[in-house]
Amino acid sequence: MEAWGKVVIAIVIAVIVRWGWKLVNWVWLKPKKLEKWLRDEGYKGNSYNLLTGDINEFATMVNEARSKHLPITHDITSYILPFDHHIITKYGKKSFLWVGPNPRIYIWDPDLIKEILSKPNDFPKPHPKPFRDSFIGGLLVSEGHKWIKHRKIINPAFHLQNLKIMFPAICSSCSDMVQKWELLTAATGSTEVDVWPYVDNLAGDVISRTAFGSCYEKGKKIFGIQKEQIDLVFQMLFLLFVPGRRFIPTSANKKFNKNHKEMQSVLKDIIDKRKKEIKMGPEGGCDDLLGILLESNSKEIEEDGAGMSMDDVIEECKLFYIAGSETTSNLIVWTMVCLSLHQEWQTQARQEILQVFGTGKLDFEGLKHLKILTMILNEVLRLYPPVVMVIRATTKETRLGNMMIPSGVYITLPIIHIHHDHEIWGGDAAEFNPKRFSEGVSNATKGKGSAFFPFTSGPRVCIGQNFAMAEAKAAIATILQRFSCELSPSYKHSPFPVFTLPPQFGAHLILSRIS
Repeated sequence: MEAWGKVVIAIVIAVIVRWGWKLVNWVWLKPKKLEKWLRDEGYKGNSYNLLTGDINEFATMVNEARSKHLPITHDITSYILPFDHHIITKYGKKSFLWVGPNPRIYIWDPDLIKEILSKPNDFPKPHPKPFRDSFIGGLLVSEGHKWIKHRKIINPAFHLQNLKIMFPAICSSCSDMVQKWELLTAATGSTEVDVWPYVDNLAGDVISRTAFGSCYEKGKKIFGIQKEQIDLVFQMLFLLFVPGRRFIPTSANKKFNKNHKEMQSVLKDIIDKRKKEIKMGPEGGCDDLLGILLESNSKEIEEDGAGMSMDDVIEECKLFYIAGSETTSNLIVWTMVCLSLHQEWQTQARQEILQVFGTGKLDFEGLKHLKILTMILNEVLRLYPPVVMVIRATTKETRLGNMMIPSGVYITLPIIHIHHDHEIWGGDAAEFNPKRFSEGVSNATKGKGSAFFPFTSGPRVCIGQNFAMAEAKAAIATILQRFSCELSPSYKHSPFPVFTLPPQFGAHLILSRIS
């Protein structure tokens, strides 16, 4: 027995030493080794702080920026990414910051950006990424074989033909919103309106109709819960990088976990109901995103023997809201703000819309004739991209250009900075000038198409970008058919990144009926 006791003690000591070494390597030795590599490559940044890195300074700057608004300008990079702007200003474009024990470098070269986004296996998304992973799952975070399978199953839902079928539902939601504004302006012809809640609800309404069809009301409930989850994540910003964060009994954490369980339950009910409807036959219908996804998933199971699980489908449904509604609502509201600031472009857009559609109903085929509106939307996507940066990581030593990047390095593609870069866009990079897109994206970027990537690019390009653009065109066309808009004196300019780039203090505009 004494001998066995010594063996057990030796095993325990060996385990402790092994895990102790791994811990020391993770929190100190590997970060310091990576820091030496970075500096040898000419990158500059703060020295590594044990475990926390730059996160404390990052969180402090973000919360400080979040409490105020900007002068009215399109030059917004220092406001929406205050810590990144601080690092880039202090150390230059070839700089890095620390996300816990992981360094994050910036890549600005469009050719290198194209290389990174075209090789998702070499440059996957970092896992875990606490802010993102707190409330996002599905296709957005899947990798490898799982991503390939899910993308294949989901693709049919966003085919052009299906988008055309869903277009009347999109137009119905747009009309409902505009009718509310007509009631507000009925007495005087014009009034001040914070349009952001209406636009935000519009995007949620569109997703609820197009994703869940007959379960529209339950879909709206999910939209509300998702909104609250994003706010709760910001309340927990300082805790996101703490191991075991979800078990810390703060009120925000408890509410977040409660919401998560409720959302899972609601979505499971919707999915079960839709499966039963589909089994009933053609009358069950597969003309919404969920129905098409479930039908595609069934075919995949029949052909391959494996498809999405219930949990997988739930995660994709949650992603419909975050990726689908958030990106589009941001695009619509910033387009309204830009057209309020630049009345000459509002006039041109309205003339084109009336020429194509008159004052009547929109039709899907007519959207392709809205050339001026497309230029305007591209310029808004350049100045106010829904996603302000893309982050990738190395999981092994990986070549990029003439560099061999070690494992454990995060790579930032700073979309907002590149979209505002004077070297790419010229001296008017911070100005609203849709004319730059009159000859297409390639001409606007001087042949460097990878310098404009609001929906990213490569194999993982946003699957819903055509859906988002169709919805944005429908919304702006419906609005400009009936209203003109200008900034209210109470407007506060506050583009601030959450998951996307909403106006933190709303969008107070003066809406005037067009007689």
